Amino acid sequence: MLRLHYAPDNASLIIRLVLEELGEPYETVLVDRGSNAQQSPAYLKVNPMGTIPALETPHGVVFETAAILLWLCDRAGRLAPAVDSPDRGAFLSWMMVASNGLQMDLRQHFYAERFTAGPAEDHRRIVAKRLKGHLDRYEALLGEGHDWFGGEAPTALDYYVATPLRWFALYLRDEPWFVLGHWPRLQSLAKRIEARPAMQAAMVAEGLGEKPLSNPSPANPPEGVAL
Repeated sequence: MLRLHYAPDNASLIIRLVLEELGEPYETVLVDRGSNAQQSPAYLKVNPMGTIPALETPHGVVFETAAILLWLCDRAGRLAPAVDSPDRGAFLSWMMVASNGLQMDLRQHFYAERFTAGPAEDHRRIVAKRLKGHLDRYEALLGEGHDWFGGEAPTALDYYVATPLRWFALYLRDEPWFVLGHWPRLQSLAKRIEARPAMQAAMVAEGLGEKPLSNPSPANPPEGVAL
């Protein structure tokens, strides 16, 4: 049995969605961010980076969002181009952009004071330009007609890019440049993903509201806190 260490409405949501999409049986272990449990000695034995998520597997623990997603896809043989597919390289490249670019820059925007010795707002303005660039690039990529991003069947990249749109809307609401409708292909992707059975299950499990990606409201999770 796979065990997902999660906190509500965190990056672990992306992993939950892909587990649900794959139909993988799994159980969850709440990491209480309200008490900083991700830095506890017990959790650091699971994930020495002290970040969420972590996935316990029969072969050991996998951590870092992109690593978990690729492990799941390769194990299942779904939601990603096969290792010998001509599309594999491009898919991996854009997965890493989601990890090292989109996800990391969102983290820098949310917690700017941790990443700069100067004024946090100055750093946020710099990061905001990078975030807009990520959205522009993924919007353009959706227009290229790839099966592995924005195609008829969702992939791990679809989930990895669509889910953070929720956090853009919730936590960058004071940023006048972010209106999801400015990126119509990404908006369409968000609506398709939030209609998936996987998202319907996650909405109940983490209290995400009726339109968690296209018009999100703050989470009201049954357990734990969304931070």
